[in-house]
Amino acid sequence: MKIKLTIILFIVFGLAAIAQQKKWTLEECVNHALENNISIRQSELNVKTSEINKKDAIGNFLPSLNARVGHSWNIGLSQDPVTFNAVTATTKNLNGGISSGINLYDGLQNVNQLHRANLQILADQYQLDNMKDDISLLVANSFLQILFGKEQLKVLQAQYLVSNGEMKRTQELVDAGVLPRGDLLEIQATLATQEQQIVNAENSVLLSKINLAQVLLIEDYEGFDIADVQYEVPPTTILDESPAVITEKAKETRRDILIAQTNAEIAEDNLKIAKGALQPSLSGSYNFGSNYFTSQLFDTPDFETQISDNKSHNFSLNLNIPIFNGFAGKNNVKRNQVNLERSKIQLEQANLDLEATVYQAYNDTKGSKKAYEAALKTLTARKEAFTYSQERYNVGLLNAFDFNQSRNQLEAAESDVIRTKYDYIFKLKVLEYYFGIPITNLN
Repeated sequence: MKIKLTIILFIVFGLAAIAQQKKWTLEECVNHALENNISIRQSELNVKTSEINKKDAIGNFLPSLNARVGHSWNIGLSQDPVTFNAVTATTKNLNGGISSGINLYDGLQNVNQLHRANLQILADQYQLDNMKDDISLLVANSFLQILFGKEQLKVLQAQYLVSNGEMKRTQELVDAGVLPRGDLLEIQATLATQEQQIVNAENSVLLSKINLAQVLLIEDYEGFDIADVQYEVPPTTILDESPAVITEKAKETRRDILIAQTNAEIAEDNLKIAKGALQPSLSGSYNFGSNYFTSQLFDTPDFETQISDNKSHNFSLNLNIPIFNGFAGKNNVKRNQVNLERSKIQLEQANLDLEATVYQAYNDTKGSKKAYEAALKTLTARKEAFTYSQERYNVGLLNAFDFNQSRNQLEAAESDVIRTKYDYIFKLKVLEYYFGIPITNLN
């Protein structure tokens, strides 16, 4: 029994350890966010509600059908429903029937309501897709922030190891009387600063992980981590395209424009429905009924005979002509005309906003590319300068302060390369996203 329990505990803790060691890829993060994000789940419910509303619109074309059954008792004076004579007795009456009605014409309101329902499904689906795109961008940005923090931390740790080696060499030179003790103190101060930078970088990585975990609705912040993938700047030709071409491509795929277009069409249908309410409407109905009556005073025909003899049919046509309703109908038409104009303006504004956004993204991408390229050149120069300073410092031709200045400039250049690289990657992916390239493709 103890052996079995030990095996079970080993399996449980082993699985737990494996779960904690999971490294999330960008694609896994995006898929998880799309499946679990609360706002997305709410938008999915909006789509389902619109589909139900469409069924309501379809049902308006169908005739209604209802059945009724009633049973009553009367003690005292009552009227015989068969002979219509007044009687004083205990009587029972069973009646029932069916009725049906249909709208024959209602100013095409039903047609326009069905068309509007279909458009609303499209609008809600576009809104859902748009939200998924926004969440994907948010996840990608958060993912890259973690990668940036991790690379920054690696650089700081490598710099700390170099500084620690410099301190040992400086200690030997000070002990030999080649360098003054102040140089050793300068190196020690640098090490202390680097230790603080490492702690800050570790906290920054932790906060970035927590931020992404919250977006993914993952509560295990400590066990959450992403895959340690080395992303380099991906090859791309997107900057060879003009902003105008990218804008036109974005108008074909961006849901912002599709949402605005669909909302304008919905506003047109609402106006047609409001105008249809001012027209006469024609409806038809049919009713069938029968009843069964019993009394203590006299014998009554059997059930089948009464039901057959007492049945009745009723057919009717009803024409409703709106004449005056306190200006409600006309005001509703005017209100929907205003809404239609507003939706057209919103569509125009959406196109302008998209154009401005694409041009801004294009310029940001070009600027971030130049910044990254400049940072690489600066790093190359700083490495050469640091090597030269290190050689001079080792032979006592450069003091510790100037040597640390050279080191700090190198560290700043290395950090700038990492920062500009991930800034360029993200802005590049945003621009490609407007061109229809998936955000999860970082290679």
